[in-house]
Formats: sequence, C-alpha cells, structure tokens
Amino acid sequence: MSSFSFILLSGGIGKRMQLNIPKQFLLLAGKPIFIHVLEKIDRINEINEIIIPCPKEFIGKTKDIIKNYDFKTSICCVEGGKTRQESVYKGLLKAQSENVIIHEAVRPFVSGETFKQLIYNENESAIFGLDIPFTVLEGKSFVERNLERDHLVNVQLPHKFNTRKLCYAHECARDEQLEFTDDASLYFHYYQSEIAILKGSEYNIKITKPIDRKIAEAIYKDSKIMEGS
Repeated sequence: MSSFSFILLSGGIGKRMQLNIPKQFLLLAGKPIFIHVLEKIDRINEINEIIIPCPKEFIGKTKDIIKNYDFKTSICCVEGGKTRQESVYKGLLKAQSENVIIHEAVRPFVSGETFKQLIYNENESAIFGLDIPFTVLEGKSFVERNLERDHLVNVQLPHKFNTRKLCYAHECARDEQLEFTDDASLYFHYYQSEIAILKGSEYNIKITKPIDRKIAEAIYKDSKIMEGS
C-alpha cells in the first residue's frame, strides 16, 4: 500500500468571518474546527505525516492547541504563503511520502471514510465533487455564454495526487506566474491526465462566512442525533 502525506491548509485569517482570529480556531462543540479534521486523519494508518501550512503569526498558537490532544501521527507546522496555491507548494516541499492528500482545515465534516475512499481509489489522482443543481451562466455585468450544468462539477476537498507530479506542476505555475483556485485545476492544466471524480457530500461544507458557522452548528447537532438513533 502506498504511503501518504497529508497537507491541511490553515491559511485563513478570518476576514470573511468578520473576526480577529483565523476561522480554523473557531470552536465547534468545544474544539477548534481544525482539530475535528485532525482527529479523523490521525486514525488512518496509511497517512504517515501531517503538514499544516498556516500564517507565520499563528504557528505558535496552532502548535499549542495541538499539544492538548494526543495525536500519534507526526504533525509539522510550516509558514504558509500569501495565496492558497503558495501554501500548498510550501507544504509539498516538506512532504516525504509518495502520494499526498490535500484538505482544508475549515471543512470539519469530512469523514474518515471519505479519506479512505481516496486512498483506496485505483486512480493516481482523485477529487470529490457534487452535481450543480442550479443554472450557471458565464459573465459579469452581462451574460456572455450558457454553460451546461450537466457537464460541470462543484469541486470539494479532499484531493489526492502523486506528490512529485503535483510539486512539478506547482513549480511550472510559479515559473509562468499562473494562479489556480485549486490543485485539480492546476494539475489538469499541466498534465491533461485523468483525475477521478468521486461522489462528494453536501455535509462537507467549507466554513468561511458567518452563515456557514450557523449551518455547521446545525450539521453537528444533526450528526449527534443520527449517532444516537
């Protein structure tokens, strides 16, 4: 079985959440949001290391919080970049395993089973995605083009890639000064190779705005009810 490094992106600084602390530190059921993710990762034997790119000024706080939990997996905090893409690249430079899984600290409702689906999927590269249930048009001030939503996918994390290949793609993007919103887009731009799309979950939300926090609390409460039924 291949080994995996895990990059947990924790670069948020709380602007859209209208707070003076990064959103990954917000409490959900008494724990910082990113701890909910780490607890699931820590149970997966195929993951050899966890790399957390985060703002330089919050590395100490991140480490202090982690010390309160008894994680067995090696965890390394590194200074993140000015952009999401740069943070991933800095994480890749630290990765020691053949393959890498990338996830966001503010997606706490990802399940351990979701990570295992990636790990055991036969494809070297894989992501999660959802069908788009609403109309999508291209344009800003005016409509410029119709898009066929049956051919579109709402991309979710986590993602899985070969570490060496993804790192090379990032280096190419840096050389060409190209920015991508996610690693699947970046990887496909340079390799044009197959990236498997696995069925995502509507519960795997990203907490970025105040309304997301309320939704997260409702999801957590609902999940506890389901566990008790």
